[in-house]
Amino acid sequence: MEPIVNRVAESSLITLDLTPYLPADDVVAVFDLKPFLFREMILKEKDYRAALQTADFEPFRGKHVAITCSADAVIPMWAYMLAAASLQPVALTVGFGTQSEIVNGLIRQNIAEMDVTDFVGKRIVVKGCGTVAVPESAYVAATARLRPIAKSVMYGEPCSTVPVFKNRDL
Repeated sequence: MEPIVNRVAESSLITLDLTPYLPADDVVAVFDLKPFLFREMILKEKDYRAALQTADFEPFRGKHVAITCSADAVIPMWAYMLAAASLQPVALTVGFGTQSEIVNGLIRQNIAEMDVTDFVGKRIVVKGCGTVAVPESAYVAATARLRPIAKSVMYGEPCSTVPVFKNRDL
């Protein structure tokens, strides 16, 4: 009887888990302009400025903040700018959009800053299963980051992969 050989362990595949590139759940907060609107429809500049001066921004301290307006109202651009100016001293970053859009931007930034030295010329499997849901934006960003330098990029687990890209020059 032949010994059982773990071909996955002996392969030259490198598994890339994207979960370390996800921001922590508690680092993104939403600043909604809706409560500052008169009848949830109109932004009155004088009232808005006064409300911002007395607003408690501590819940946003040390967080990435998404500025949005959940009401169906026309908001002047300067209103978003005033919110950003008020949040900037306490927030890590301030951006416009939904919480999901800010999270996706942070993921793309984290992957763009990823050290790819160990992946140059290698066969990489981007991990597909796990206990934490990884958004599609992470897989797209990882593929774009790895394609220029990897020998091949695959999706899944080392025992069952889906080929994504193969660089025939490496």
